[in-house]
Amino acid sequence: MPEPASPVTFPPAFLWGAATSAYQIEGAVREDGRTPSIWDTFSHTPGRTADGDTGDIAVDHYHRYRGDVALMAELGLRAYRFSVSWSRVQPTGRGPAVQRGLDFYRRLVDELLTHGIKPAITLYHWDLPQELEDAGGWPERDVAFRFAEYARIVGEALGDRVEQWITLNEPWCSAFLGYGSGVHAPGRTDAAASLRAAHHLNLAHGLGVSALRSVMPSRNTVAVSLNSSVVRPVSQDPSDLAAARKVDDLANGVFHGPMLYGAYPQTLLAATSSVSDWSQVLDGDLAVIHQPLDALGLNYYTTTLVSASGEASPSGRRADGHGASPYSPWPGADDVIFHQTPGERTEMGWTIDPSGLYELIMRYTREAPGLPLYVTENGAAYDDKPDPDGRVHDPERIAYLHAHLSEVRRALTDGADVRGYYLWSLMDNFEWAYGYGKRFGAVYVDYTTLARTPKSSAHWYGRTARTGTLPPVDA
Repeated sequence: MPEPASPVTFPPAFLWGAATSAYQIEGAVREDGRTPSIWDTFSHTPGRTADGDTGDIAVDHYHRYRGDVALMAELGLRAYRFSVSWSRVQPTGRGPAVQRGLDFYRRLVDELLTHGIKPAITLYHWDLPQELEDAGGWPERDVAFRFAEYARIVGEALGDRVEQWITLNEPWCSAFLGYGSGVHAPGRTDAAASLRAAHHLNLAHGLGVSALRSVMPSRNTVAVSLNSSVVRPVSQDPSDLAAARKVDDLANGVFHGPMLYGAYPQTLLAATSSVSDWSQVLDGDLAVIHQPLDALGLNYYTTTLVSASGEASPSGRRADGHGASPYSPWPGADDVIFHQTPGERTEMGWTIDPSGLYELIMRYTREAPGLPLYVTENGAAYDDKPDPDGRVHDPERIAYLHAHLSEVRRALTDGADVRGYYLWSLMDNFEWAYGYGKRFGAVYVDYTTLARTPKSSAHWYGRTARTGTLPPVDA
């Protein structure tokens, strides 16, 4: 009879949390001085989101936050990563703060601390104030300086009680899905503009780090969350390896190059030379962007499989998992074919590959030694439904979490400095252009009544958070 497997146990200080973002959960889009963001405008534009869904109400977290925090505490979570709505705090993207907007986040932070839950703030999760987009948006340099002003405002208001700060969430999506393929707000389709946006997001990050540190206690930590891709070639043929390098530069190097190493990859500049001359990079910018970080956040869902091709193949390009559009989010990479990776998939159509999370963690362990890591997003969408008794069983999500957390533990064993894990997402919510059709939450939300029901995975994950040990999948 085989010996039972040893339990998968994490260090006592490992931080167990869940994550959300403002536009996806808050609602109350016209209350207390808040003005439209690009996602308000985008979601109200016919044809942009599934079924015309918007975040006007979302899951009404703005009014139900106390109950949501109590639920987190009941589940045993020790940390909560949330984002601040820029247009709730600084409605035009310029000038003084609206205190009623800041007061909501003050109340939320106080509620979290009262329940022993550590708050982690993300300053930007894709919801640019519409007035800044009307002035040109992220392709315009001025927005980076407006972001620094906003960062200073929020840091001054909450830096005495919040120790973990993240400047940007997944700037790749902001730049390339927002301004390249157009499947995210603001829905523009201009390859050159997407590269300008990427640089100005980098600049905003650097300026934001400096702004936060100028107004906050030195004990606070500042990080960024990147959806760094694990890019694999279909073969070891030199042309396929070159295709993988090109996509790796566009997915990863465009952000971690200047942020972590102070330079854009030369291979990126060469590959995109037909799209941009990179004149948006001014003297001194790279030094501003290259701020020392206290940690790096990694968001991981699936892997990317590519090959080279001498012929453009729109259908192949769309197998990148980033939504349907005739426009590519990969500037300068029209000769690269994206393949659907084999294996079991989530409701998003994304292949489940836990090994990719290990690979990603170990990459940054090698390439950025000494920089602590957090998994700031990881999770899966499934077609969850209540049973006749109102319970929501989601064994697929439990299996997904067990497999991915096992890979995090393997990385720790192999020397990675991973400090925590934030499940995406705390509860079902507005899933961007997919509307309310994709459920990532550990907590089920009835979108008619807005009642919250913890799924089986929420109880399983809560037990993990309380004990630091992964329960069996069938627990």
